[in-house]
Amino acid sequence: MASSTLKGKERAIDLVEEELSHSDSESGSESDASSSSSSSGSSSDSDSDSDDEPEITKEYLDSLLAKAKENALKRQQEQQEDKEEEILTLEAEPPSMPSLDPGNLPTPYLNLDREAATSSKLDPEVLKAQKAVVFSAPQPPPPPPELNKDGKPITKREKKAMKKLTAGPDWFNLPAPAEADLPRLHREVEAMRLHNQLDPKRFYRKEEGEGKGIKGLPKYFAIGKIVTSNTPFNTGSTDNLTRAERKRTLVDELVDDAEARRYAKRKFNDLQTTRGARGRGTLQTRQAARRGKW
Repeated sequence: MASSTLKGKERAIDLVEEELSHSDSESGSESDASSSSSSSGSSSDSDSDSDDEPEITKEYLDSLLAKAKENALKRQQEQQEDKEEEILTLEAEPPSMPSLDPGNLPTPYLNLDREAATSSKLDPEVLKAQKAVVFSAPQPPPPPPELNKDGKPITKREKKAMKKLTAGPDWFNLPAPAEADLPRLHREVEAMRLHNQLDPKRFYRKEEGEGKGIKGLPKYFAIGKIVTSNTPFNTGSTDNLTRAERKRTLVDELVDDAEARRYAKRKFNDLQTTRGARGRGTLQTRQAARRGKW
């Protein structure tokens, strides 16, 4: 019996080695391995039945076959993956930029953090030094008082009156004209306000003070003067008039203009005709026009 059991074990080992060798071969040999395993299984069953070998069972052989099949499938998959592999050649990556590390920098003079001005971030020693400098510095002396023409200090009432003389620095200290000059300036301003009558093709907006006399004048205003310019040959031009061509007032300049004079004369005649048609000595003609023709 002992010799028979040894022979059965040797046969089983030989069969397993044959199965492993067949699984390493090509995929076509799998069918042969299965047939040989079936035949070997049948022969082993017959031997086990004949010799009564309880140690080598069918389950043990089935487990060995399953392991062999798994190993064969794994090797086939590896072979297929090796065949399907494609070699991809990638371009060399460009050299990376070096890191811009400036190193240790001194503390900046300006701190742009939102909490930069808080007392927690300010140096207390610096604050003490600043306060000491502020307190130790002498205060500037008070400015000397303003003096009037007589050499006396100006009173508050005089300062208030002086403020009313000009429009202030925001308006370039535009002066307020004196009351004695208002009639003369009123004529000049009225002549400028009649500029819409000089050119029939230009229309201007009516001003607030127009038609109100001297009371309609603005509080602060001034009439400028054209500064003479040096012409190439010291001759007269629109910017540099000769003394004979210069006029004293704006009205004289407008009257001297030939085109403006012609237009003003035509408008004057039109007004005179309309007024003359309704004026003195026209009653009979108007009554005759009202009568019937029959």
